[in-house]
Amino acid sequence: MGIECVQFHYPEDITEADFISELEKIGNDESVDGFLLLRPLPAHIDDDLVGMKINPKKDIDGVSPYNIGEVFYPKEDSFIPCTAAAVIKMLEFYDLDLTGKNAVVLGRSNVIGKPVAMLLLAKNATVTVCHSRTQNLKEVCKNADVLVSAIGKAHFVTKEFVKEGAIVVDVGTNYDENGKVTGDVHFDEVSEIASYINPVPGGIGSITTSVLAEKCLIAARKKVK
Repeated sequence: MGIECVQFHYPEDITEADFISELEKIGNDESVDGFLLLRPLPAHIDDDLVGMKINPKKDIDGVSPYNIGEVFYPKEDSFIPCTAAAVIKMLEFYDLDLTGKNAVVLGRSNVIGKPVAMLLLAKNATVTVCHSRTQNLKEVCKNADVLVSAIGKAHFVTKEFVKEGAIVVDVGTNYDENGKVTGDVHFDEVSEIASYINPVPGGIGSITTSVLAEKCLIAARKKVK
């Protein structure tokens, strides 16, 4: 696509003020069309404050409060959180109709769980969001026609969580005891009963990368306008 990528590295002990100053410089740089902030940040830097300082016009990952809010009114050129958008793009690619389906989202983070829930709702699914305080978790998940897991626990979702024929979307990226990248879902078990399931790696992460590239192109076009 001809996108030039530049990495900015900062020392772990950079002050919060200096880090925000650097972030604002990048956001105001006319040569930059879009940028991606990698997390987690050092403990002494306020993640919420940093999010407020991200230029929403160049926030191609969709993590600023302004762009997260756009999940309530999603449009084709919205900078909604990219991983959440990738989930929907995968479901659309396989032409899976979500109308009236019971969708359960495991995880309530601001950049994946909550945005995915809103995007599923926009597709006319009936959505339940589960988290660490949810009671009878297995039973709730077992009722799902569509199960999206984004909790960051390797192999947490076993076949006991999944009903026969369910669509299972694994957003998790974890490392198992052997240091191998794996998802939240126990793929070997769940693939035997799910109608659709994506692998990790090679699933949502790959689609997220393509969404980031697409959003960067959109940001560049908006700047020209």
